[in-house]
Amino acid sequence: MDIDLEIFSPIQPINNQLFDAKGVKVFIKRDDLIHPMISGNKWRKLKYVLKKAQDQGKTHLVTFGGAYSNHLLATAAAAAKFGFKSTGIVRGEQVDNDTLFLCRLHGMQLQFTDRDSYRDKSALFNQFFGHDEQAFFIDEGGASAEGASGCSELVDELTETYDHIFCACGTGTTAAGIINGLSSHQLKTKFNAVPVFKNGGFIRDEINRFLTAPADYNVLTDYHFGGYGKANDELINFIKKFVAETGILIEPVYTGKMLYALYDQIEKGAFDPGSKILAIHSGGIWGLLGMKEKFN
Repeated sequence: MDIDLEIFSPIQPINNQLFDAKGVKVFIKRDDLIHPMISGNKWRKLKYVLKKAQDQGKTHLVTFGGAYSNHLLATAAAAAKFGFKSTGIVRGEQVDNDTLFLCRLHGMQLQFTDRDSYRDKSALFNQFFGHDEQAFFIDEGGASAEGASGCSELVDELTETYDHIFCACGTGTTAAGIINGLSSHQLKTKFNAVPVFKNGGFIRDEINRFLTAPADYNVLTDYHFGGYGKANDELINFIKKFVAETGILIEPVYTGKMLYALYDQIEKGAFDPGSKILAIHSGGIWGLLGMKEKFN
């Protein structure tokens, strides 16, 4: 089956008294609506990776992620949709949860590995699949030049210009792609990366790996809430309030932290009155399932 490369997501305004008081306009690009399983930036990051695998005649996708990885689920769903076999190498001890159930339901074989071995993904791939001529390596989170290329096309869809774009960052691939897209369109929009990891300053190196030209962008490292997959009552309460007021589902791992950062920066007066700000909803709503006990 040919890989369908057509991707588009709508943009809608977010209204809030805070924005009115600060004189800014905020919009959100709903990449979460692209596909129910291959959601948001995962679809953008995977589409050219899948095309590359298909062009090379590969039939077996092998990728990596944690036990609650949206990337694993997206790859499993994409493999099922486009006729690939898939294997997910999962970091840590063997567990069962809703995300991994959905991976298995889409036909993905799961292989758990210890955290030390997981650090060298190329070695793991060669150890278990080096003999499989049909196997195709996909890095954790879809990190790749092809992934950045897919994410850059998000900028092609913008029909208006914005003063700022906010996006959560895990591997830095989506950020690099959007920055590349802004550069190719010669836009002066300021990109604001919100790492979801503790000590997230390293994300600059990850972003710079896939930039096509040097770029100036912000990295806001104070919104990790304790680290990857971590959340406290303040973040959870923010998410509850946001969802109740907008009807837009967000989760605590990525988009929740990014939007909290955006609201906090607006409250602190970081933007000039009249600024137009675009937030990227990068999907991953299934991440809510793994953290639903925090919302009780």
